[in-house]
Amino acid sequence: MRQWSQGPGGQTRIAFGADYNPEQWPEEVRREDVALMQRAGVSLVSVGIFSWGLLEPEPDRFDLGWFDAVLDDLHAGGIGVSLATATASPPAWMTARWPEVLPVDREGRRATFGSRQSWCPSSPVYRERSLLLVDTLAARYGDHPALRLWHVSNELGCHNARCYCDVSAASFRRWLAARYAGVEELNEAWATAFWSQHYTDLEQVQVPALSSSFANPAHALDFARFSSDELLGQHLAEKEVLRRRTPDVPVTTNFMVTAGQTAMDYARWAREQDVVSNDHYLVPGTGPGSLGDPLDPRPELAFSADLTRGIARGPWLLMEHSTSAVNWQPVNVAKAPGDMLRDSLQHVARGADGVCFFQWRASAGGAEQWHSALVPHAGPDTDRFREVAELGDLLSRLGDVAGSDVQADVALLVDWQNAWALESETLPSRELHHLREAHRVHSALRRRQVGADVLGVGSFRPAHPGEEVEDLAAVLRGYRAVVVPTLYLTDDATARAVADAAAAGVHVLVTYASGLVDERARVRLGGYPGAFRDLLGVRVEEFHPLLPGRTAVLDDGSAVSTWTERGTAADGTEVLARYTGPIAGSPALTRRGTAWYCGTSLDDAGLGALLERVLAAAGVGPVAAATGEVDVVRRRHADGRSWLFAFATGSEPATVAVTGFDEVARRDVAGELHLAPGASAVVREAR
Repeated sequence: MRQWSQGPGGQTRIAFGADYNPEQWPEEVRREDVALMQRAGVSLVSVGIFSWGLLEPEPDRFDLGWFDAVLDDLHAGGIGVSLATATASPPAWMTARWPEVLPVDREGRRATFGSRQSWCPSSPVYRERSLLLVDTLAARYGDHPALRLWHVSNELGCHNARCYCDVSAASFRRWLAARYAGVEELNEAWATAFWSQHYTDLEQVQVPALSSSFANPAHALDFARFSSDELLGQHLAEKEVLRRRTPDVPVTTNFMVTAGQTAMDYARWAREQDVVSNDHYLVPGTGPGSLGDPLDPRPELAFSADLTRGIARGPWLLMEHSTSAVNWQPVNVAKAPGDMLRDSLQHVARGADGVCFFQWRASAGGAEQWHSALVPHAGPDTDRFREVAELGDLLSRLGDVAGSDVQADVALLVDWQNAWALESETLPSRELHHLREAHRVHSALRRRQVGADVLGVGSFRPAHPGEEVEDLAAVLRGYRAVVVPTLYLTDDATARAVADAAAAGVHVLVTYASGLVDERARVRLGGYPGAFRDLLGVRVEEFHPLLPGRTAVLDDGSAVSTWTERGTAADGTEVLARYTGPIAGSPALTRRGTAWYCGTSLDDAGLGALLERVLAAAGVGPVAAATGEVDVVRRRHADGRSWLFAFATGSEPATVAVTGFDEVARRDVAGELHLAPGASAVVREAR
């Protein structure tokens, strides 16, 4: 398989580059671009992402001459190409001729042409026309010397994750026919005896669009699964064409792994990528996707990067992030000097073997004209471009980091299908947020300089009978501690893997509202927390969720919110803290051997204190001794070479115990690294 991250001389390197949209510029600007890319140290650009309308201006008439020149110029400049299949947005002629290609939302409204991703994932017209384009590009450029990587579509599902049109409904029924042995099995899985929803024929099943009342949670869950699979099917169809034409060129599609994105099961998708790539943008404030401190979105960056590495099961490619402000937030905050370098290094620290941006040159027009770029509107004679060149130089010196592992003694389990189940409108509390709870645990570990892998359960769940996947139990036994945060939907295999890890001596912490339903969204009867009841030695009889803004207190003084519960602890289960108030005496925090339970949402101090107890019992210490607020991550090769990445996150200086050479400041470090507030370091550790 071709190596996408190698430099022009074949040397290992951290890939550096951006999306490149030469069709937006005249030829003389494109000539300048190659020289500026060389000056900045760019090694990889993604080309053609939104070029369909120019590559195929009319049905079956392709205009590729200008594209030939672009790829030739990039190759002559020593710059590799991640070649997009250009299928992200269909051209105007397609939706004018076949308006049924346009997607329909949950309220039955069909989109109009004029933006991006204006296509239904189930559309046979779109599938046929898109694969013709892919085949044309693969035939034309499969042997081009600039080609390093195929980039399928772009951010699949960003704007069209779920379509509710009649074509999608028919495709959904076919998906159900493949999943269930017949309509009676579907009736059992969906509990259709409730509310007279019993089906006598699969043709009666519709998509869960806007209805008179609440949707059947199992119906909605299966539609979410179908929608994720349908988009993945588009990726696989394009990949099949590319593999046939260019079997040695790796294929990827850029994910959007964040703590706020739940539409696609990326753990499942990752198994189909030759290279896992991700787009990540900081979301300050309190809107969708923002978590934790509204003024500091970077803890979410760390979580997302660790999650991307977890589903990649190793190094990955950062396909997009921003040099400064984006264009799609209510207020688009610019990055301060040093922030771009820090954000880039955070991704590298957590396993990225490539650092790319949207986009190379800031657009003069269009919907993203105010999005930052490597070359800003003011041109290369700017502080921003000089900072870009400094980053390129630093990444060139970190080339041998590529391919190394990240030190992590703790695993967190996340599951996109669990997040879909929590979309239900009929839960005991709509304040349950799986990825948000996982992010809180991750942030608490990060503040204690403890490395963590965030693992996607879907990586270990067969998509169809007979598919070989990694053994989750075996993977979990490789950690000292495992955290299971609000895993409301838990299938039997996952529950067994967690129990197996605990039996092997791994310390397992399960948090509230976990194990309550199975993969069909059916309640596990007999007492909560269902799938984990025997492991934890706790039996809960009733939930007592708290209203937003309300808190309760445990008998150890801990403040809690969101969720409380009334139950009992079995013999042999140590109760660490109990509720006070109306359910006084019920266990809130427990331990049974190596299995720990947190039946409520602790505040930050309480969560941190609990994690410290679990980590101490498991023998987990910090990656490096440190003082002050500092984020510390270590990447290392099997041969002993290692790099300590350190980021001062507070308003005061920080120190880290390490010896080696700091590649950022270009100075020796003898025992103690001193960091000013906001500073970053990458210490090549002495062996």
